[in-house]
Amino acid sequence: MTPLPPHGSLRRRSVLRALGVAGLRLVLPAAWIAALPRRAAAAEADLTHFEVFRDEEGVFLTFTVNFELAKGPEEALARAVPLFFVAEAEVFRDRWYWRDRRISHPTRVWKIVYQPLTSNYRVTTVGGLGQTYPTREEALLSLSRAIRWKVAEANQLDDGRHYVEFNYRLDVTLLPRPMQIGIAGQPDWQLQVRREQRIP
Repeated sequence: MTPLPPHGSLRRRSVLRALGVAGLRLVLPAAWIAALPRRAAAAEADLTHFEVFRDEEGVFLTFTVNFELAKGPEEALARAVPLFFVAEAEVFRDRWYWRDRRISHPTRVWKIVYQPLTSNYRVTTVGGLGQTYPTREEALLSLSRAIRWKVAEANQLDDGRHYVEFNYRLDVTLLPRPMQIGIAGQPDWQLQVRREQRIP
């Protein structure tokens, strides 16, 4: 069974409407909530700039994510362990009678690795070009933004209503398998930011 989209998303509301349960809410007693275990705060990321625009060529997205590496990823990078950052942009068309139709799902993946022999940082786009930076700050800046990223072709959109679901994250599933087991559930590896926006 396909899991529901995240709470509050336009796509989730569409699915719940189709199932006829859009108005249902789960209410827990205050005593139960107080008894739930507290988790450490996850790594934080801020979407400082996000713009979606459309012209005769298609739909484009420009974004900037601001974040600081938490202790775990920072130490791994210092030991020359490559880190992977992923940006996804899913474009949907509204459908009142069933779940919204996904018409596009472009993805960008960046790999950053520290090179001890030269004390530089190498950033590579998977399937693309790479560049070397003298500092970690410059390297992270290069992989935390995109300008005029095409997320849908003009002929993929019709006269209906469309929206974009954007997700940027540190992807631990691309790390070496033994390391994935060791960091499972650790808050400082859960760097992620999401945004939804209608296409004008």
